[in-house]
Amino acid sequence: MLVHPQFDPIALQIGPLAIRWYGLMYLTAFLAFFLLGRRRLRRPQFARSSGMQARDLEDLLFFGVLGVVLGGRLGYVLFYKPGYYLANPLEALEIWQGGMSFHGGMLGVIAATWLWSRRANLRFWNVIDFVAPLVPIGLAAGRLGNFINGELWGRPSTAAWAMVFPQAGDNIGRHPSQIYQFLGEGLLLFALLWWYSSRPRSAGAVSGMFLVGYAGFRFAAEFAREPDAFLGTLTLGLTMGQLLCLPMFVFGVWLLVRAARA
Repeated sequence: MLVHPQFDPIALQIGPLAIRWYGLMYLTAFLAFFLLGRRRLRRPQFARSSGMQARDLEDLLFFGVLGVVLGGRLGYVLFYKPGYYLANPLEALEIWQGGMSFHGGMLGVIAATWLWSRRANLRFWNVIDFVAPLVPIGLAAGRLGNFINGELWGRPSTAAWAMVFPQAGDNIGRHPSQIYQFLGEGLLLFALLWWYSSRPRSAGAVSGMFLVGYAGFRFAAEFAREPDAFLGTLTLGLTMGQLLCLPMFVFGVWLLVRAARA
């Protein structure tokens, strides 16, 4: 049976300065967004449809980083531990202690993109459709960071590739669900959106495909991922991640139908 390699979470340490792998994954995500965005803007099709120029990426990225951090933390507080943080409100500010929500981060990015679009006098749907295909590589980097840290492990499994995660406190083979999510929400979703957005689409279509694709991949992967110990499974035996994906999927389908009728 495979055993998690137990990587050192610190990638590089210089004196008191410690650079962690998970921090490097965030840096990778932002760098991928910037480089892929510049590549797309070199093509007249994307520059024309988004209304953006290469210099706009730096400002948009700054807004996006704020959206990811603030939205991700607020989402975790509200979706996963509202009672705890209501009793301990100051701890909600302790981001360094961990605790981020993708769905909250996504809402934060949407809000940040809307604010930036208004500031730049550009159409929100054109900008968010440009942004959507640039996101999955960052999601892949985040899941790789989860695997390196040996966190968010999967449910017990007897598969040939099952892996023991010592952090789980047992000697049980488990699904390496971080890798499933790395492949699904990261690489496969990136390939899908890169292909889908390569042709002109009605406003909102690419964003709709992102929502449907992510919700589908995440919903499926959650069946292999160990539910949060403090929540377990909820309505109909679904996890919080799956429940949050349902409105995401429905809204994505609505956007695709709306775009098809445009």
